[in-house]
Amino acid sequence: MAENDYDAFAAAYDADNEVNAWNAYYERPAILALVGDVAGLSVLDAGCGGGAHAAALLERGAVVTGIDASAGMLEIAQRRLEGRARLLTADLNEPLPFTDKAFDLILASLVMHYLPDWSRPLSEFNRLLPEGGRLVFSTHHPFMDHASTGRDNYFETYSFDETWQRGGKDIAMRFWHRPLHAMFAALKSAGFQIDIVSEPQPDPEARTLFPQAYQSLTTKPRFLFFSAVKA
Repeated sequence: MAENDYDAFAAAYDADNEVNAWNAYYERPAILALVGDVAGLSVLDAGCGGGAHAAALLERGAVVTGIDASAGMLEIAQRRLEGRARLLTADLNEPLPFTDKAFDLILASLVMHYLPDWSRPLSEFNRLLPEGGRLVFSTHHPFMDHASTGRDNYFETYSFDETWQRGGKDIAMRFWHRPLHAMFAALKSAGFQIDIVSEPQPDPEARTLFPQAYQSLTTKPRFLFFSAVKA
């Protein structure tokens, strides 16, 4: 199986994503809190997956467009959102099929660590926002990545592989580690000014539901959250 083949395990991934500690009780509430009030805003959900974030944005009054590279994940999102959002297949490594300044806000949840180079997607995100428009995204925390890979040089940008178990299958995954300074430099080079950098705590409910995960999430870096404004 090719790495990151979400089509091969879309249903199993989405079912796990709905309820697990890392997504449902940590990443999703944290990034939605960072997004804040979106009523009446045109929002691009970049890497929308099965549509969980898009559904929350719609409930808050946003006009949502979702893009993802996985047709399988988009099928799940279509069923979930029932036509309330525009959904398209798109690759963040390529130019995006939208006009300049098409969106007020872009949300990119746990997608940037799949990309070997941030310059193209960040340049496209800048193009799609008006001056003062916001980009809010989450990504692997580089301290977590580097500690788990066993690599010697934190300051390199490098790929690393993991194996996930979903739906009774071993799934090959590939991610990209980049040091913290490289993230800041990429945002600045693309014309963004960082507004907020967040290392949030999980939802308190996770303490009872997932005690081991809660202990990990409250004491070790996991994901890193950015809010950046188009300068």
